[in-house]
Amino acid sequence: MLPICWLGRARRGGWLRRAPGSLRGPRPLALGSPASIGRGDQLPHADLTVTAEDHVDEERYYQLYPGHIPTSPLQKALLSAGSAFMALYNPYRHDMVAVLGETTGSSALRSLRDKMRERPRIRLSTLDVTGLRGLPDGTFGREYVRFLDSNRVSPDTRMPVKFVDDEELAYVIQRYREVHDLMHTLLGMPTNMLGEVVVKWFEAVQTGLPMCILGAVFGPVRLNARKLQILTTELIPWAVQSGRNASCVLNFYYENRWEQTVESLREEIGILHPPAICV
Repeated sequence: MLPICWLGRARRGGWLRRAPGSLRGPRPLALGSPASIGRGDQLPHADLTVTAEDHVDEERYYQLYPGHIPTSPLQKALLSAGSAFMALYNPYRHDMVAVLGETTGSSALRSLRDKMRERPRIRLSTLDVTGLRGLPDGTFGREYVRFLDSNRVSPDTRMPVKFVDDEELAYVIQRYREVHDLMHTLLGMPTNMLGEVVVKWFEAVQTGLPMCILGAVFGPVRLNARKLQILTTELIPWAVQSGRNASCVLNFYYENRWEQTVESLREEIGILHPPAICV
């Protein structure tokens, strides 16, 4: 059984193959690209330059995927600053956390993109929730649905991506959002402030996303002294070590592992067993 579904590194700049049911279609080839040469559709050199510029402008100012809102660098900077302030003021403003994640971290998203090839989606429409509830206790699928039920959330409550000006990178951050609840399940962390901070430390090491780093560094300011001591002495060292030890968590086909036990899946990915602490 292969532990990792997406094998190898994708070609830099190449597209990610769709999983069944994905909404994405193939990106049109820019005229004059290597794939178009030799097919009799080349244009004169001057025309090729204009066409390439037009293609860049088209991607910059028009929707690249459903719901996309094109923004200028200045607009992104303002959105980043405003969302960062609101996210720090109220960490439960998930909409502001989402905007911050989309307007920062393009370099980290590209690095993650280059490790991925498939495009699965975790949605209610792709889950057999009834079947997962019928799995034995301790299996990944059963514990994941238990987490959703306990916290009254679903994969569909995650906000769609709007401000990422690259269709491939938009999928990467969407995948991050959908996998976030799976990380809570695998790490054994609740959705209270302490649990969220621990997950953010793990994700910061794993992804390098500025949003995760910001949450990991500034999230603890809202914790009391006892929880802060537990966090710094026990949970952060474990989360950091697990993040470094684990395979890329976005590059794992969880949809095929519902019947596997949580413990064996942790071991396969490289996540260390959680400390025996009440979080």
